[in-house]
Order: sequence, then C-alpha cells, then structure tokens
Amino acid sequence: MLQINFIRQNKESVLQRLAIKNFRETKLIDEVLQLDDKRKSLKATFDETQAAINTISKGIGKLMAEGNKEEAERKKADVADLKNKLQPIHEELQQTEQQLHETLVKIPNLPHETVPPGTKPEDNVIVRESGAKPVLDKEALPHWDLAKKYDLIDFDLGNKLTGSGFPVYKDQGAKLQRSLISYFLDYNISNGYKEFYPPYMVNEATAYGTGQLPDKEGQMYFVTEDKFYLIPTAEVPLTNIFREEIISDNDLPVKMTAFTPCFRREAGSYGKDVRGLNRVHQFDKVEIVQIVLPDKSYEILENMVNHVEKLLQNLQLPYRIVKLCGGDMSFTSALTYDFEVFSAAQQRWLEVSSVSNFETFQTNRMKIRFKDEKGKTQLLHSLNGSSLALPRIMACLLENNQHPDGIYLPEVLRSYFGKDKIA
Repeated sequence: MLQINFIRQNKESVLQRLAIKNFRETKLIDEVLQLDDKRKSLKATFDETQAAINTISKGIGKLMAEGNKEEAERKKADVADLKNKLQPIHEELQQTEQQLHETLVKIPNLPHETVPPGTKPEDNVIVRESGAKPVLDKEALPHWDLAKKYDLIDFDLGNKLTGSGFPVYKDQGAKLQRSLISYFLDYNISNGYKEFYPPYMVNEATAYGTGQLPDKEGQMYFVTEDKFYLIPTAEVPLTNIFREEIISDNDLPVKMTAFTPCFRREAGSYGKDVRGLNRVHQFDKVEIVQIVLPDKSYEILENMVNHVEKLLQNLQLPYRIVKLCGGDMSFTSALTYDFEVFSAAQQRWLEVSSVSNFETFQTNRMKIRFKDEKGKTQLLHSLNGSSLALPRIMACLLENNQHPDGIYLPEVLRSYFGKDKIA
C-alpha cells in the first residue's frame, strides 16, 4: 500500500510510474488526496469540538464549587449540545477513513525506475541466459508421458481423488520431489536463511498484509466456515510473522525460508500450456523471504537473484533470467526477475521462480518497522523469491535428462535420492 504523504508530494511522478504498470484507474489518485483532505478537516473539527467539551467540562466543576449552579447548568447544556454535534462528526470521520483505505488499496505498487515499459510477456527483457539446451532423440517424451512410463506421477488418480490439477506423486516420483525439497532447504539454510514451517491456511488480515487481498481473492481457495484462505505461497505467512512489529537493527536483515504446499485456483487456465505439471492447483515450493533496511534492498535483491541462479546451475538446467515489464508485474511488486528453465521435450521456456522487491508496499500494510539513527520509526522493505517451485523443475529434470536406459539425475540430488538415475 502506497503512503499518502508520498503520493501528495510526488503526484506527477506517481502517475508517470503507474503508467509503466499500465494502470488506468488514475482517478483514484485524486480521490485518495480528496478523501485525505476531507479526513484531515473532519479530524480537526472533531479535535476542536472535543477540546471545547473538555475545557467547558473543567469549568463546570469550578462553577459548582463557587455555588454558581445556574451558570454551571448552562455550561452543562453547552457540553450536551457539543456532544450531540460530535457524534455525527465522529461517524463521518470513520466512514471517510474507511473509504480512504478502500480506495488506497486499489492502487498498485509503483514500479522501480528500471522497470521496462510493456504490456505482455514478450515485452520482458532477457537479462542473461546460461546452460546448453539438450538435444533429445526423436523418441524423447514430454514429462507427462515419462511420468506414466516410470510410474512417477498419476494425473488420472489425482483427478479421481480431487480434480484436474492435483497430481499424485508415486514411488520414485515422490522420492524425487522430497529430494528436491530437502536440497533446496539445505541450500537456503547454508546461506543464512532460518527455516520455518508455517500454517497452510491464513486469516484475512494475513492475506491482506502481503497484498493477496483484495487483489487475488479469485485465485485463492477459501474455507467458508472458518474464513481462512489456503496459502498461494509461503511468502504470505512468513512475511506476516513480523506484522505490527518494530525490528531491532541487530536482527536485520531477517532471512526466512520455508517449504509448503501452495494452492492456486488458476481459474480460466486451459489448453496445452497447462498440461501435466505445467500448471497445477496444488504444488510444492520452497520460498525465501527477507525483511531489510531500505537502503540495502536492491543490493539484497541482486543477492537473492544470484542465490536462485546458483541453484539452477547446480541442477544443470538451461535457464534465463528475465526482468518483467510493467504490464507483466504483480500488483505488489516494485521490481521482479523471473527465472525460466528450458523444457527440451516441449521446446519452450517454463517459469520456475520469481524474485521480487516490494519496497514498503507490504510493510506499510503490515506495519513492519525499524527505528532510524534519530529514533524515528520507519518502514522496512520486504523481498521474496521462489527457491524453487517444484512442478516445472521436476518437468524439466525429467525431460532434459532422459536417455534410453533411464533418467539421469544431477549430481547434487544423488545423495538425497540414493542413486544416480530413475529406471
């Protein structure tokens, strides 16, 4: 959530940067400023009226002590009259504050000055590409056929148990999944991230804190009876751990990692691009989250990008890093790098990670703060990244490493899996 004072002091710049995100509801900026003006005016009137009530009330006791009951009664009537006026002012102030908040949360985060303009994925900028794309035999199979051949993943069984988009991992498929999770967590922990094991469901306040609400409610699964949301990513509970807290300098940066299942409705997703593991409703992901000082956040963003890049290098997967254009960015992000791995059997790039800096957009919602050198309370910055999302990593590992005698695993996974290939 943007800060009102920043909008007021930088209105033209705000509008220009929102244009990079192709945000069309620019009238909301003026509405926010008008509502804030109204809020300030009502608050001033309320405070003045309350102060008058307090002043008159103090004088009543003195008048009574002096025996001036008639004047005291007149003052009591004045107080009663002011209190009658105060109540509608209070109600209008509350309504205005609520309307201001509801308007403010409709405005997305401002993109960083380096975000390229554009409206679609084709406008994203490739930062770098690495790794040789494997050349497969003519008989090579896509991962959904490999999963059936080696009895690794049962998509039909998942459909029977739940529905489309809920695969069942079996035997060596389940073990490979577990191996990847363990490797990702161990790698993150060895790089200073503290492991957490958060709930898979969160309340409305938690979903609001990271910007899932009100922007993404249609993409989340909702437990109606308890009003809980199934998490779309571990970012949601992890970042909220520090909601409404002031973090000491000695504890910064905060570095967290967690493995969780993720649940996404992905309504309206159909066709060949969502076949197999390309797009599912439940999937496993290891996440990294950092909460940092504002002047360090972009340096740390690059560190997190390098961290994820090293993981992909260790998995020996061809990858590319893409800087998202304004129109392809999330509502909450200020700058996002996507990682894509090359699927040799499908001959296409598949996204496996996003690493983003949210600056103060999330921390303003959650009131995650620190005290600067002058003792003034300031907002921290939050960042997160997938490290990594498993379905498409699994798809590319299976497809890119297939041979007539089995699927050979990269060396970093062999100690976790217990052997060097799936056969």
